Amino acid sequence: MTPPTSSLLLIVTGAHPAAEFHDRPVAYGLQQRIQQWLSNRSGNDASATPIVSLVVSDVWYLNDEELRRRPTISIGGPATNALTAFLADKLPSAFVIDDQLMVQLDVSFQELMVCAWGRDAAQTAAAVEAFADRYLERYLEAIEENDERG
Repeated sequence: MTPPTSSLLLIVTGAHPAAEFHDRPVAYGLQQRIQQWLSNRSGNDASATPIVSLVVSDVWYLNDEELRRRPTISIGGPATNALTAFLADKLPSAFVIDDQLMVQLDVSFQELMVCAWGRDAAQTAAAVEAFADRYLERYLEAIEENDERG
């Protein structure tokens, strides 16, 4: 059964070959971490969590208005992910290591958009890890609070 769009947390990677090869596995790792957090939070009752994470391509995401309304984590740099290219000058920087990696998000979690990317595949993976370690729990809590408010 396909979950309703209203329950989705989207993890977006580029449709570029380098993104498929490098960023998509990182996205699946983040998806597993999200699902583990949700499972722990709900006492391993999958039906108790209103959030379902889904890895999708930037092409699908950018061409679906309903998806663009959902909380989203964009993985990969502007050269390989069109969503990151679009958001790069619109989201504040939360964590930066100059010329290496960047995590962009609103740390007040009023906006539930995130970009995590680096100068290369290894640095993009490090950016995703930094996001997960520093912000993921609060981000997921903000999504739950937002979904409860309706």
